[in-house]
Amino acid sequence: MARKPSSSKSSSAKPPGDAEGAVIDAALTLAAERSWHDLALADIAAAANIGLIDLYRGFRSKPAILGAFSRRIDAATLDLPVEPDASARDRLFELVMHRFDLLAPYKPGLKGLARDARRGRFDGLALACHLPRSLAWMLEASGVSASGLKGKVRVKLLGLVYLAALRAWLQDDSPDLAKTMAVLDKALKRAVPFMRLDQTPAAASGDEAMA
Repeated sequence: MARKPSSSKSSSAKPPGDAEGAVIDAALTLAAERSWHDLALADIAAAANIGLIDLYRGFRSKPAILGAFSRRIDAATLDLPVEPDASARDRLFELVMHRFDLLAPYKPGLKGLARDARRGRFDGLALACHLPRSLAWMLEASGVSASGLKGKVRVKLLGLVYLAALRAWLQDDSPDLAKTMAVLDKALKRAVPFMRLDQTPAAASGDEAMA
């Protein structure tokens, strides 16, 4: 599937002078170099050039840092203007790829978290706990309801699509992310018949709205 040019290359999930963003950057930079499991909050504070008390005021734990990171990526992802004439499937494709563009500066750290998970250290899986929320918002941004029972099914199916693409993206260092796009396109094709992406929030049935 061809991809439209994205402005995400010049966008950022972190505005200038942002202390919270500095903590997130420091944490994920360290995650690329060391095990997240063994990483101390004091190490993150030192890397962010703030005192431990200042880190405490903003974050009470390492999972809280990952939660803030996820929310910021969500917000930046949703900031992408959607094409009104595009299909919901094409909008989802663009949103997921835009999200990967935003995650690109943090890829080494995300690889570190994935490496820890493969070793049976699941501290970094706090990030995965926020994934259903992220997926639901991407569905809504694509014009498809994430509410009710059908919405929950869509979130689960999109989760399978996203995780397949994420695995490809973590190993894809090509400038055009062709392998990632191919995996995402194939996974979406498989999921679309079961997701009923043609049903927009405005067209949702009364039964679904009550679910």
